[in-house]
Amino acid sequence: MNGVPGFGEPHGPLDVSRAAMAVLDGEDRVVGWSPAAANLLGYEASEALGRGFADLVTGPAGIELLPDLRRPLRLRHRNGQSMLIAIAVLPLSPGGPEGPEDDDGDPGGGAATSSSSPRRTWPARLLAMADADETEQWSALQSMLRGLATQSPVGLAMYDTLLRVVWTNAALYKEMGPADYTGVGPDDMVSHGVILSPGVPGTLEEVMSEVLATGDPVMDLHYRGRPPSAPDRDHVWSCSYYRLEDPAGSPLGVCEETVDITERYLAQRRLDLLVQAARSVGTTLDMNRTAREFATVVTAWFADAVTVDLLDTVPHSEPSHPGGGAGPDTRMARLWPPEAHPAAPSAVSIGEGAPAVIRPVREPGLLAIPLRTEGTDLGMVSFTWERRTGPFDDGELAVADELAARLAVCVDNARRYAREHAAALLLQRSLLPRLLPQLSAVELAYRYLPADSRAGVGGDWFDVIALSGTRVGLVVGDVVGHGLGAAATMGRLRTSVRVLARMDLAPDELLARLDDLVTQGADERAAARIEGEELPEDEAVGVTCLYAVYDPVSGKCTMARAGHPLPAVVDPDDGTVTFPELPSGPPLGLGGLPFEAAEMTLPPGSLLALFTNGLVQGRGRDFDEQLDVLTAILRGSTRPLDDLCDEAVGALLPGPADDDAALLLVRTRVLGRQQVAAWDVTADPQDVGRVRAAASAQVRAWGLDDLVFTTELVVSELVTNAIRYAGTGPVQLRLIRDQTLICEVSDSGYTSPHLRRAAGDDEGGRGLFIVAQTTQQWGTRYTATGKVIWAEQALPPVQHPRGRTGGVGVAQWP
Repeated sequence: MNGVPGFGEPHGPLDVSRAAMAVLDGEDRVVGWSPAAANLLGYEASEALGRGFADLVTGPAGIELLPDLRRPLRLRHRNGQSMLIAIAVLPLSPGGPEGPEDDDGDPGGGAATSSSSPRRTWPARLLAMADADETEQWSALQSMLRGLATQSPVGLAMYDTLLRVVWTNAALYKEMGPADYTGVGPDDMVSHGVILSPGVPGTLEEVMSEVLATGDPVMDLHYRGRPPSAPDRDHVWSCSYYRLEDPAGSPLGVCEETVDITERYLAQRRLDLLVQAARSVGTTLDMNRTAREFATVVTAWFADAVTVDLLDTVPHSEPSHPGGGAGPDTRMARLWPPEAHPAAPSAVSIGEGAPAVIRPVREPGLLAIPLRTEGTDLGMVSFTWERRTGPFDDGELAVADELAARLAVCVDNARRYAREHAAALLLQRSLLPRLLPQLSAVELAYRYLPADSRAGVGGDWFDVIALSGTRVGLVVGDVVGHGLGAAATMGRLRTSVRVLARMDLAPDELLARLDDLVTQGADERAAARIEGEELPEDEAVGVTCLYAVYDPVSGKCTMARAGHPLPAVVDPDDGTVTFPELPSGPPLGLGGLPFEAAEMTLPPGSLLALFTNGLVQGRGRDFDEQLDVLTAILRGSTRPLDDLCDEAVGALLPGPADDDAALLLVRTRVLGRQQVAAWDVTADPQDVGRVRAAASAQVRAWGLDDLVFTTELVVSELVTNAIRYAGTGPVQLRLIRDQTLICEVSDSGYTSPHLRRAAGDDEGGRGLFIVAQTTQQWGTRYTATGKVIWAEQALPPVQHPRGRTGGVGVAQWP
């Protein structure tokens, strides 16, 4: 349109019903001037009529106003301002208006005409004018709307109030296939249409009727069907519907937006299927139940039927021929469906004398996958479809492989169960400490009696954990029940406690973290039961536990308990036995009250007795009476601990026990003053040299000359960084000579240093790396007033390796 967008478009700025109009005679004089023209340029009709139109043009000059000219011009407003105006010139026929004698109007849409103009015989023209910016914006909007119809990837269809198609865009036409959809109903555009979204009417026409009646839109409705462009394959669309209204709010019809989400929908369904299989298949070690669970999951969506055939050696837990093939004498046995169920097609022939053939099969409507784990053949699983004729796509093959792999693992687990159950005694022995650590802080003895004496597996446990600073963690716990399940739970909790203890958590905080882990597992099981899964109770719920930390430097012991029996404390001087009133938190996984810790000072030689309730409580045994028996035995605390353990077990459990029982006896020690040295450090960096020299002198006094250099290096790095980053709080250096040489620096900060890799041109950041490389291990623990950074060195010539915790890297202090 020669640079004038919007001309001739219905309702555009240059439409004759909206534009400013002027009529020009053959000499380009204005002979007609509409009120809209007066509003646009400020000239009244009396001022414009009879003037040459060229007087209004400010640029460019010399433009001939020929018919069909379309372009912007700069015109002079009455106020002198130059305006960019879009114009369009239309020819008027020779028989058109000739002057003011035409009282009914003229081609100018009611424009005033000059009373002095003679009758014209040359061609007259009609001039439409509008603001150029408004015209440009309107044209851009029209281009966008045209793009919506021709370029949008979203399928659009408009339905009238009878819910019949009146318009579709190019995307819908391309998606559905070449056809005239005008007058077609929503349910007739595809075949085999099914609404997948729950809670909506059964047909699209019913859905759209509600939208038309209520005005409430429907968003992201999932619809499955077969479009004319792909009549042999299901597609899934995400459909949205909203009502179209006129300016008065009256319904005009319904607009439909559709997006093909077939691939995304199938991917999500396949993922959901695999997740469901992971949750629901193999909940027990029974092969028949596993096959039933597998068939239930698979036939719910993936296949019409499933058949599971196993090698006849599998149910007897015998491994088949390795290397990907069954042995020449191996036969197949049908596991699913059972005889009571109708037989489903299978890729395996079951019969006497028929050798087993383990190979994948892909035929129309049949997909067979070998069941194989770790190179061991177990059998075959066959998926069948009744009306399937086309090939399988990559997604279906991948899902079938994953399902077969899941089933193979479950079958293999069941096969292994018999053999692994015989190893239960070894499991129990591996979960409990077989040799207690030799520590300077305590003397130890224990007894453990599982209730299931035949299997040798129980759910009670105890542990002794060496902590930083010569401290020791003492644990005793009681899992509900006994047997293999209780032992597995015990092993899981014991591992969790050891990990949390290595983080140097306070006893109450450790129990809180352990409670969170148990609660999380219980919540996951509860959610699974809501979905209909049959899962056994989590034996970790209701576990009781007591955790204590003893410090041989200060002689203080901090304890916290989760529903566990109180420990016994024996005074070394008079043999008095007490059961200190520790705050009682709830058993693990039950929630309720928070856990609280209590601290007490134990004289050297004090005896702690930690035990589970199976030792003092059981069928036909009174709890208080059993405690009195234990108290009487513990009064002889000066006797060897092994003798006390034997006497206690013999007196309290003379016969077979109906519950697991654990007893841990701990005799405390205190490090001598000559084994500990401490110095307060000022905030002056110059003070580093003083404490370094003092530490070196102390190490020499202990006869550890070989460790002087390393100690000086560690003290310099840790003290310097504590002064630099700990703020204004106190800093202290402490050396402990025990089975290792321990260097501790405490400050008031709570930010732990961490290793990083320093660049070659970095001036700092290597301090902790040097500490990590020159010491046996290092770490951080937090206190009520800040933190302690510690490092240990092995004593020469005997070393006590406990593993390096610092790793490889470079220190970065906050």
